[in-house]
Amino acid sequence: MNPLREIETFVQVAQRGSLSAAARALDLTPAMIGRRIDALEGRLGVRLMTRTTRSLTLTAEGSAFLEDCQRILDDLATAEAAVSHGGRSASGHLRITAPAGFGRRHVAPAVADFLDQHPELAVSLDLSDRIVDLANENIDCAIRVGELTDSRLVRVRLAENRRVVVASPAYLARRGEPRHPDELAQHDGLSLGETGGQARGWSFIVDGELRSVRPRGRFDCNDGAVLHEWALAGRGLAWRSMWEVGDDLAQGRLVEVLADYAAPANGIYALFLERRHLPLRTRLFVEHLKKTFGDPGYWQDTAPRP
Repeated sequence: MNPLREIETFVQVAQRGSLSAAARALDLTPAMIGRRIDALEGRLGVRLMTRTTRSLTLTAEGSAFLEDCQRILDDLATAEAAVSHGGRSASGHLRITAPAGFGRRHVAPAVADFLDQHPELAVSLDLSDRIVDLANENIDCAIRVGELTDSRLVRVRLAENRRVVVASPAYLARRGEPRHPDELAQHDGLSLGETGGQARGWSFIVDGELRSVRPRGRFDCNDGAVLHEWALAGRGLAWRSMWEVGDDLAQGRLVEVLADYAAPANGIYALFLERRHLPLRTRLFVEHLKKTFGDPGYWQDTAPRP
């Protein structure tokens, strides 16, 4: 029996959860799949799976072995790609997560362009504002905007992200324009709330120091798109990213205020677990994002993308 085929079979069974599903994926019979697993376990002298008529679960040894096998197969795919098609052809399945708003407007179009360049590649894109655990949820690459706290992850800075306080012309005509962050107490603030990433408040540079200000307001929401719409509707001030409101500022639908106190830009990042065993498809995708988001002309056209 070919050891590599045994490993490939084991990974398919573990990922798909049954011998029959793996058999369909590999175009083999379930009996053949079972014989390959038996041969692998016999050669290793350890049980990798506990199988019953209704379920299949990995043993502790099987779980550890699966991680190593997936890395071996990724390395093999990278090595093969490096000597074919000029070393620039990605294949396999790429799993990406990104914040919902930024993902819809910027990551999804970039993924579509990347798929056009790599027809042998499949992509799963998860758009969610929660912090996804890359290791436990089998994610290849995470796109995140703003401060980063997980030191275990390798990070690549893709672009700058500047946040601005904005309001509609109608709101400013009705309530006046704040001239200092302390004046936010006299205005209606539209915030993401304690669960939305603005728990410490909005950031400003005041007298040379970084200060967080919690605006008053009767409304907060964990969906930034709602805050954006409410700002456009004249319901208050919002602290939003330029990637979201740049076109509104250019078209006059929103006006930036407190620009003299704007905090330094933070970043837009690609994150992954480790650089040493990074699959070619992930490396090429990160390069694609760097090229796309690193082009100053890209951000000059900040209208929503299809």
